[in-house]
Amino acid sequence: MRFRGTRLRKSRVLAAACALAVAGVMVSATQVVAQATTTPKDHGPKPTIVLVHGAWADASSWNPVISRLQHDGYTVAAPPNPLRGVDYDAQTLKNYLATIQGPVVLVGHSYGGVVITNAAVGNPNVKALVYDDAYIPAKGETVFQINAAQPGSCVTADPSTFLNLVQYPGSPQGDYDAYLKVAPNGAYPGFADCFANGVPSAQARLLAAGQRPFAVSAGSEPSGTPAWQTIHSWAVVGTADRVIPPAEQLAMATRAGAHITKVKAGHLSLITHPGVVTDVILDAARAAVSS
Repeated sequence: MRFRGTRLRKSRVLAAACALAVAGVMVSATQVVAQATTTPKDHGPKPTIVLVHGAWADASSWNPVISRLQHDGYTVAAPPNPLRGVDYDAQTLKNYLATIQGPVVLVGHSYGGVVITNAAVGNPNVKALVYDDAYIPAKGETVFQINAAQPGSCVTADPSTFLNLVQYPGSPQGDYDAYLKVAPNGAYPGFADCFANGVPSAQARLLAAGQRPFAVSAGSEPSGTPAWQTIHSWAVVGTADRVIPPAEQLAMATRAGAHITKVKAGHLSLITHPGVVTDVILDAARAAVSS
């Protein structure tokens, strides 16, 4: 009987020890979960990331960035940019932004930078602007003026050498849809060497085949009051960009007071260096919710 009593007491002690251990693990796990959901960086809901493509592209050009942002738990939208003109495109985006509740980080690539600069004006939900190899215009500036402001742009040559101009229904006199020329075999050195330098040739051919046209008149339409005067900005500058001279990108970004990240890339860093572009967007998103 004494042996059985001792064994019973040992069993009770072991059971109590196990219960304490389990309780300790549960408390520890609860603390870890609490720490994971209440980090100092969490000051509000994650912003929606809105990505705006530029000329001779579509929303799929953002796919490498979209997948990374979605993996990090962000809601992402990449609405089509009409590429009809600064005011028209900006108003289209402005109307789209009005449907989004909560904070927004607005990102523009190339000509998309002009569009976000105008569309974000007066929208209190837009907390940050991110420019990727983009135009960051001041009031009154045009795409064509910016291209020619400093040497190095490959799109200031005779348009007939690298563009196909196509009339579109209802186009004003002298306006055309501009396509980058593509050779019969699907390759075009001007597209690959200028617009898509640094992109693998097979991928460049796919981009060339699926390009969306840019209305010529959009390049000479003045930009309005810039949103970057009142909204914090970030800029990714491709140091090998042959569309917008890197020196001009840096000048525009500095003027806008943007946080600048340089990357050894051409005009399509969103495709060739999506990790860098995503990291800058995430920096802007974190700043947006902590401000």
